[in-house]
Amino acid sequence: MAEMGKETGKEMGKEMGKGVTAGKLASTMQKRLTRAQEKVMQKLGKADETKDTAFEETVSNFNKQMAEGARLQRDLRGYMTAVKAMHEASKRLQDCLAEMYEPDWFGKEEVDSMAEDTDMLWIDFHQKLVDSALINMDNYMAQFPDIKNRISKRDRKLVDFDSARHHMASIQKGKKKDEVKIAKAEEELGRAQKVFEEINAELQDELPTLWDSRVGLYVTTFQSLAGVTEKFHNEMGKLSHNLNDVMGKLEDQRHIKNDSKTKTPAKSEDAANHSAESGSIPKSPSKSKPSGPPVPRPPRPSPSKEGLQNDAIDLFGDAATVSMTTPSHDATPTQSLSLLLKNPSVLLHLTYVPSSPGIIMLSANTPSHTRPL
Repeated sequence: MAEMGKETGKEMGKEMGKGVTAGKLASTMQKRLTRAQEKVMQKLGKADETKDTAFEETVSNFNKQMAEGARLQRDLRGYMTAVKAMHEASKRLQDCLAEMYEPDWFGKEEVDSMAEDTDMLWIDFHQKLVDSALINMDNYMAQFPDIKNRISKRDRKLVDFDSARHHMASIQKGKKKDEVKIAKAEEELGRAQKVFEEINAELQDELPTLWDSRVGLYVTTFQSLAGVTEKFHNEMGKLSHNLNDVMGKLEDQRHIKNDSKTKTPAKSEDAANHSAESGSIPKSPSKSKPSGPPVPRPPRPSPSKEGLQNDAIDLFGDAATVSMTTPSHDATPTQSLSLLLKNPSVLLHLTYVPSSPGIIMLSANTPSHTRPL
């Protein structure tokens, strides 16, 4: 009773703060006092209480639905906050890459473009989540406070109906029948019953419909969430694939530069060695400038058959001898090479004619005759 009195006092203060007239305030306080007394009598078992098991089950479903919706709404907002945080982290990472990426590196423009595209994808992803999921969830949850207040109002009107019913019964049980009081009690009972039945009928229709609507909300919310997320990750996957390709080509560019740097010093060193070797080769006497007047070339002796036979190479012996003979100055210039096989009776004779390039004369000589091959 003390707690009820405190609540009644608080409610009176609220009503007075709203500018309610004294008469209206007195009527309201009388109703609240009557309800409090009726609840006490019901709890003590001195008055019966109207029960509606089906409606109580509906109210239990409503409370469960409201709690689940509030949790889903809270988690969706947390998800949006996480998406926004991921967007900021991704933007900082992309900006860091763009700032570090040097202008002469492969794909500089592509990297800058991908950073902008990534930022736009995150912005679009967050906005679509808000439009398709969070706003629908907020609209869904917005209807619960009003219905909750109407359920509370129905409970109050049910107490008023029980109170009027008990009051009518007490008057009818009295020894003295006061028709005026009975008529007034009947009027109050009828009015209380009408108000209760109206709001009860409304809630009996709305609560089951609201309970069934949760399935449609969950389907719409998570389908939208899945579709938007799938599209976002597909587009982000393409950008990630492009970035991976650019990084691979940048690595190839680095290897090519390193290889060129490695080969350039080696070529320079080879060129220097070649120059040094060329400088160390002595010039032939024919190319060097004569220090005195020109000296006439001495006449070349003509080759003799005996000389050709004597100068020979033993191909199969322990030692080999090569004899080159140049004809005389007036004769046709030729060069002869005689080869002596292991059989001393056979002599191979090769004659090279410089005046006829590509022609080599080959003959085999025996002690008795010479036979061309």
